[in-house]
Amino acid sequence: MKFECIIIGGGIAGLQAAIQLGRYRHLVAIIDAGDGRSSLCKNYHNLIGFPKGVSGPELLASGKLQAEQLGTVFIQGKVSQAMRDGDDWILETADGRSFRGERILLATGVKDRIPDFPMLIPCMGISVFVCPDCDGYEVSDSAILVLGSGNAGARMALVLTHWTADIIYVNHELAPIDDSLLAKLKERGITYHNQAILEVLANDEQFNGVALQDGSIILRSRCFLAFGGNEVRSSLAKQLGVQLMKNNHIIVDPRTKQTNVNNVWAAGDVIAHSEMVTLAMGDGSQAAVWIHKSLIATSK
Repeated sequence: MKFECIIIGGGIAGLQAAIQLGRYRHLVAIIDAGDGRSSLCKNYHNLIGFPKGVSGPELLASGKLQAEQLGTVFIQGKVSQAMRDGDDWILETADGRSFRGERILLATGVKDRIPDFPMLIPCMGISVFVCPDCDGYEVSDSAILVLGSGNAGARMALVLTHWTADIIYVNHELAPIDDSLLAKLKERGITYHNQAILEVLANDEQFNGVALQDGSIILRSRCFLAFGGNEVRSSLAKQLGVQLMKNNHIIVDPRTKQTNVNNVWAAGDVIAHSEMVTLAMGDGSQAAVWIHKSLIATSK
């Protein structure tokens, strides 16, 4: 079977694109490994229509159902290779399957660098956050802890002073911090600890604090993670010859979301913009509109 468009990545951007393309009655497939960052988030609060918030898994499940009703084919797997075959693309998965498509949409996303403390995972989106633009409001006037590394954590702590003044920053990896940032932390009254975390204290979804290597305990009910070095999943884009930024985000035309490679688009967190679910939705729709235009142009 040949698909008119194969979307790599079944997160928010990929699903939104599939829904829009399905409404154009195009034959679409989504190949998804099932490990996107939205699957970890327990609550999105900044989406219109969800005044009480909506979880990432709930949003993904309803989006998948909506796309399936429009004919989208879902394929579980990880694309390991892409190659040209005439005017089409052949995509191969890690388990040896191959799929043919006329257009490709890269919606492969970003993987957050989260320290190896399993107790953090159930708290994600409830009491532990990674995006101040998305969840800063939830910690308004609260006592919060920033767990991070070097400059990335320091910058996060400074950004969060817009919502609260009671902030402690733990530089878990003992990474160097610019003197200018250290001065700003002091100026804003942010308490700074330059030592590793021994243990995360949590009860299911409720973060409670951390035990530090010197035996001291910091109790806080809200936490932000900022370790830097998130994995931008653009290795397949690089294989295709897609132009990337120095930080490995994909460069696209701002109007069409098309890359520099003919018949290859990109959307969502993998492209260069603020990483928010609302923007990922818009990217997916926008890319789908222009994929549709390209498909009908070649069919005439």
